[in-house]
Amino acid sequence: MALNLAVALFCAAASLFAIAGADDPYRFFNWNVTYGDIYPLGVRQTGILINGQFPGPDIHSVTNDNLIINVFNSLDEPFLLSWNGIQQRRNSYEDGVYGTTCPIPPGKNFTYILQVKDQIGSFYYFPSLAFHKAAGGFGGIRILSRPRIPVPFPDPAGDYTVLIGDWYKSNHTDLRAHLDGGKKLPLPDGILINGRGPGGASFNVEQGKTYRLRISNVGLQNSLNFRIQNHKLKLVEVEGTHTLQTTYSSIDIHVGQSSSVLFTAEQPAQDYYIVVSSRFTNPVLTTTATLRYSNSAGPVSGPPPGGPTIQIDWSLNQARSIRTNLTASGPRPNPQGSYHYGLINTTRTIRLANSAGQVNGKQRYAVNSVSFVPADTPLKLADYFKIGGVFRVGSISDNPYGGGIYLDTSVMNADYRAFIEIVFQNDEDIVQSWHLDGYSFFVVGMDGGQWTTASRNQYNLRDAVSRCTTQVYPKSWTAIYVALDNVGMWNLRSEFWARQYLGQQFYLRVYTDSTSLRDEYPIPKNALLCGRASGRSTRPL
Repeated sequence: MALNLAVALFCAAASLFAIAGADDPYRFFNWNVTYGDIYPLGVRQTGILINGQFPGPDIHSVTNDNLIINVFNSLDEPFLLSWNGIQQRRNSYEDGVYGTTCPIPPGKNFTYILQVKDQIGSFYYFPSLAFHKAAGGFGGIRILSRPRIPVPFPDPAGDYTVLIGDWYKSNHTDLRAHLDGGKKLPLPDGILINGRGPGGASFNVEQGKTYRLRISNVGLQNSLNFRIQNHKLKLVEVEGTHTLQTTYSSIDIHVGQSSSVLFTAEQPAQDYYIVVSSRFTNPVLTTTATLRYSNSAGPVSGPPPGGPTIQIDWSLNQARSIRTNLTASGPRPNPQGSYHYGLINTTRTIRLANSAGQVNGKQRYAVNSVSFVPADTPLKLADYFKIGGVFRVGSISDNPYGGGIYLDTSVMNADYRAFIEIVFQNDEDIVQSWHLDGYSFFVVGMDGGQWTTASRNQYNLRDAVSRCTTQVYPKSWTAIYVALDNVGMWNLRSEFWARQYLGQQFYLRVYTDSTSLRDEYPIPKNALLCGRASGRSTRPL
């Protein structure tokens, strides 16, 4: 049966998307998405499970692998999965957000066909619609280097996925109704580590050996600090970039971000606390897991180690210290430093300011005063089929103009192969976290106050880290450089999930009039069609 299923999926993949890398391996996944009872904070909740698991199963892959993921939606409402950090080269149709992909109807399935082209590193997937993320449905993604590509550290004795995130005791339907009613969400009730509450998760190690932790903040809003009692953490990778191997006593992981650290089990043999606590909140939320030595002489002892709480300078200085390892290979043999981004002239500057306010008596969030509202048809499908009236290119400006918040389906046009500067200006008093689908970008600068052209004098134009999610501190700015080398419709959003849900997002339409497969793949043959695209034909089988 399993063999027949694998053969069937392989044949389906080959026929549906023959453009995928023919010489690269295929990996097949068959997932059933269901509701189920979970008790992460001691009370029963309705969770979203994948193959009965909360969190969902890990995806293990190697650079350039083709991932064939058949998702059956056994929920009672439409569902989509998105792939945080997977770049979907030339293929935004598979991105799994409502601007690109029709939802999977209840009782139906959809087969995602992804290629992790020219990528390595640690990422995660999550449900993108209807505040489902507050119920689970997320899991880790790891992309290993190909066998002959050098990695700048020895193979660890173990390699663990660590999914951390804030959590509510309320069901996602109640939280969604709260937001739909125009209200803000309260502070979350706790923090989970791999779906478990305080003391619930454990990691086994052997004395003297070194281990890798792939830590992703899959939560809804809070920046989190991660630390291990009496152990140092060596940062080695951030969202697909090998970093300078800096050692920290603890590390901040902002919402939506992923980082890999190494640590060595070199302490006396016993159990130790793993601690995750919220940053910039009052009160501070804290949870623990257990690091268990195989020859442990006893349980954890003493109080869990404290960490930074509201200190912004501490976090800013740590963020600036995270830099690219220029001599290490990335997904290809050539060194990461061979791309000299600092020598390329930018052709456009986009300044984006987040804001909060009321529209028609309800809470909304905005980018450059535009609060995003989904259209009745995925934007990418409307673009492909040339369906008018779904969105308007240029419905969000390049600069904040300071006016009141208004609703629109905001889409910004950008030229394929342009090299642009984006400045995130945060005039609010909370940390922001921004993610761009389809890309990695260089985080060239961040500082307090207002960004001006003089701020460019302090940019790091040599070894800035390349990643897909960046934080912006309160009353501060962050600047990034992006090479727009991936045609498609790409979501630029807040990772603060209530803010994303209530409008703090838009779509960047990276456009070319070329119809060459070298620039963009055609619509997948199995693409779901909905809204005003219903009844149309994808392309001949």
